[in-house]
Amino acid sequence: MTTENGESPRLGDSFHVFDTTLRDGAQREGINLTVADKLTIARHLDDFGVGFIEGGWPGANPRDTEFFARARQEIAFKNAQLVAFGATRRAGGRAAEDPQVKALLDSGAPVITLVAKSHDRHVELALRTTLEENLEMVRDTVSHLRAQGRRVFVDCEHFFDGYKANPGYAKDVVRAAHEAGADVVILCDTNGGMLPAQIQAVVATVLADTGARLGIHAQDDTGCAVANTLAAVDAGATHVQCTANGYGERVGNANLFPVVAALELKYGKKVLPDGALPEMTRISHAIAEVVNLTPSTHQPYVGVSAFAHKAGLHASAIKVDPDLYQHIDPELVGNTMRMLVSDMAGRASIELKGKELGVDLGGDRALVARVVERVKERELKGYTYEAADASFELLLREEVEGRPRRYFRTESWRAIVEDRPDGTHANEATVKLWAKGERIVATAEGNGPVNALDRAIRVALERIYPPLAKFGLVDYKVRILEGRHGTESTTRVLVTTSDGNTEWSTVGVGGNVIAASWHALEDAFTYGLLRAGIDPAE
Repeated sequence: MTTENGESPRLGDSFHVFDTTLRDGAQREGINLTVADKLTIARHLDDFGVGFIEGGWPGANPRDTEFFARARQEIAFKNAQLVAFGATRRAGGRAAEDPQVKALLDSGAPVITLVAKSHDRHVELALRTTLEENLEMVRDTVSHLRAQGRRVFVDCEHFFDGYKANPGYAKDVVRAAHEAGADVVILCDTNGGMLPAQIQAVVATVLADTGARLGIHAQDDTGCAVANTLAAVDAGATHVQCTANGYGERVGNANLFPVVAALELKYGKKVLPDGALPEMTRISHAIAEVVNLTPSTHQPYVGVSAFAHKAGLHASAIKVDPDLYQHIDPELVGNTMRMLVSDMAGRASIELKGKELGVDLGGDRALVARVVERVKERELKGYTYEAADASFELLLREEVEGRPRRYFRTESWRAIVEDRPDGTHANEATVKLWAKGERIVATAEGNGPVNALDRAIRVALERIYPPLAKFGLVDYKVRILEGRHGTESTTRVLVTTSDGNTEWSTVGVGGNVIAASWHALEDAFTYGLLRAGIDPAE
């Protein structure tokens, strides 16, 4: 939905947030988007409130052509305008007769982005035409699309490298696009080799010399794409091209989320609809799920570690005032502050973590000191609680209550892996447990020894604790820790369990992977029953 002049119904046209996840972002190695994936991501981006969503290159491949056809029918955009991407017409032809230009019009997109060569060497070697003909290709294509009622943006490919080689010609391309009617001319750091000071100087000069409205498209090959984008804004660019989570070719593009957060929270620019910024973390993770890539834990603003604090010194300060070690309130971007418990933890870390988990420590300094020492002692043995909040909460409650939470006792367990002559394998586990005064023996098979143990526990206890029927392993990680004596080693296992609504993580350590897994599973089932509100058996 847009107004008659093409503006978003909520935001004006003075500053553009332009997303190219569906085109440039999709060029990342390991990303292969279906049409359904692209439609889903487009909905997420529209919900987030970006002004423009570049959907791909219609006519270049059937998938993008289908995407534009379906998007027109299936998505009622609330905030964004759909953008089709393509190239200027071929050398020696006419835009009105160029089939690729016609495909852009046939897409039905209200906005079209044209890629144009702005590096003289690329014109002569890649396009194999003259510098003047390249300028005419820009003029002809832009003016033709404008005459057909389309809004036109022009991406000046390899602009900064071209500017270094021949600044006069690079600026001529910008002028040709601007004078032909392009609304925005985007300066592209296609090779990603520029630095912020260089970007700022060039953008400021081009803006002064051409009078065109400028945008920025930055690749991240120097790790500066976000900084380069903001440097261009400092120099006067009013259009930023980004991708969700920084997806893109080679090492990626300018990351949409830190760019938008900086514009809103650091620059004070209104670039999103009201209430959209707190959705940022959710949108980032949702898109990561669609492209089937694990969300980066250390991504600025939206990563799960973005506001995680580990050092005891930091925790002491945060207890007084969270702003002392946080540059923003994490809730502004839909994230949360987390306290990590490790052998670096001090009293403040434990107190804050207890508050986060809902365990009242009552200001008992002796209790907190015991927890700190126990954490350090167990981490020396190989445990880690940074990613195992459930195990830490059980430890904390044990110290607070003076005894462990116990729903069952283990008499013994065993896991058998049978290697058969036909090359197949069988995995069987037997557990002997005590629960509510009853001795229970149960056996189960699984697709591995750990899976068999998991099933055996549930077979044994589901009758007594019905909520166990909903529990299931959703993630399993193993790490072999450095051995201390010859070939001996310690194994650490992290298990994530779900009841269908929430997930929790537990840790186990042992002399082998099965023993470590057993300890992690004990904690997983104990914590799950605690969450379910079941009273301990003992």
